[in-house]
Amino acid sequence: MLKGIRIIEVEGLGPGPFAAMTLADMGADVICVHRKGGSVTPGMPEHSVLDRGKRSIELDLKDPEDIKSFLALVATADGLIEGFRPGVMERLGIGPEACHAVNPTLVFGRMTGWGQESALSQTAGHDLNYISLSGALWYASSPGDAPLTPATLVGDIGGGAMYLVAGMLAGLLKAKTSGTGTVVDAAIYDGSAHMMNLLMSIRQGGGFGETRGQNLLDGPHWSRSYACADGGYMTVQCLEPKFYAQFLALMELDQDADFKAQFDTRKWPALTDRLAGIFASKPRDHWAALFDGTDACAAPVLSPDEALTHPMNTRGTWVEHDGVLQAAPAPRFDQISAWSPSASPERGQHSAEILAELGRNKE
Repeated sequence: MLKGIRIIEVEGLGPGPFAAMTLADMGADVICVHRKGGSVTPGMPEHSVLDRGKRSIELDLKDPEDIKSFLALVATADGLIEGFRPGVMERLGIGPEACHAVNPTLVFGRMTGWGQESALSQTAGHDLNYISLSGALWYASSPGDAPLTPATLVGDIGGGAMYLVAGMLAGLLKAKTSGTGTVVDAAIYDGSAHMMNLLMSIRQGGGFGETRGQNLLDGPHWSRSYACADGGYMTVQCLEPKFYAQFLALMELDQDADFKAQFDTRKWPALTDRLAGIFASKPRDHWAALFDGTDACAAPVLSPDEALTHPMNTRGTWVEHDGVLQAAPAPRFDQISAWSPSASPERGQHSAEILAELGRNKE
C-alpha cells in the first residue's frame, strides 16, 4: 500500500519504532538510523520484532559529517519519525526547520508522552503516567481495585504509535496534494484522551459517570472477568438483552428473577458475587466449551501462546517464526499477497548500501 514511500526513523523507544514498523508492514521503505556504536535498548532483543522489514544505518548525530549524511537521507524521504524530548532534534541541528530546508514536503513525525509544548513537556514519564493524567486509566479495573491496563496497549501503542501513524498518513496525503510538509505532534497524553470519546458518548447518554463500578461497562456482573477453578479466567460482556438472555440460558439462570433484572444497578454487586462462585466451580476450558460458537459474548482469557493454537488463528494473526512469536500486520488489504515475517536487520547492516545511494560512500 505504501510502496515508494520512504520513512526515516531515528532510533528511539517503544511507540516510535512501533509506528515505523506499522508503516513498514504497509510497504514503506523504512530506514532506521541507529546510534553508531550504541547499545541495544534495555529490555529489547538485538533483533527486535519492531525492526522487521526495515533497513538500518548507523550514524553519530553529534558528528558533523554524519549530520550531513542524515540530512542527505532526509532529502530523499517522505516522512521522518523521532521520539526525543522536545528540543533535542533542534539542538542536534536536525529539527523541523533544518529538515524542511532540504525537503519542504517532509512529514516530520514527533512522538512524545506529554507533547511538544505542555506543562510537563520536559518531564520524564511512561505509559501509565500519561494515561493516568489523561483520564484514560480511570475506568481500568473493577471497583476497589487499583486501575491497571495491559502494559503499553492503551498509552504507548493505542494513544501514541497509532495516532502517529494516522498523523503521518494524513501528512503524506497533504504533501501529495499541496506540495508542503507538516509537523505531526503526537502526544500519548492527547491520543489516550481522544480514545475516551466512545465512553464520552456513552456518558453523554447517561451510561457513564465519575463513580467507578456504577457504569454501563465497568460495574455490571455481565461485563467483567471471572476466575475459574484451575486459575484461568473467563470474560463476560453481554450488553445487549438478547445476548444476555443467551448467557443466562447457558448458565441455567434464565429463571432467576434477580438475574433477569439486567440493568438494576442495586443488584449488580450481589450478582457479581454469585457469578464469581459459579465460574470458580469449574475450570476455564469447561466454560470456554460451553460458550464456544454462541452469541452469549463470553470468552476465555488466552495467553499469546494459547492464541497461536486457537481456531481463531486460522487467520494467521499470530505467527511463530524462527522461535519468535509475533502478530501479523493489521489491518488487511485485498490484492495484497500473503504475509510472512521479514527479517530484522543487524545494526548498521545497510549503512554502506544507503550511503552509496546518497553518493556519500565511505571507506
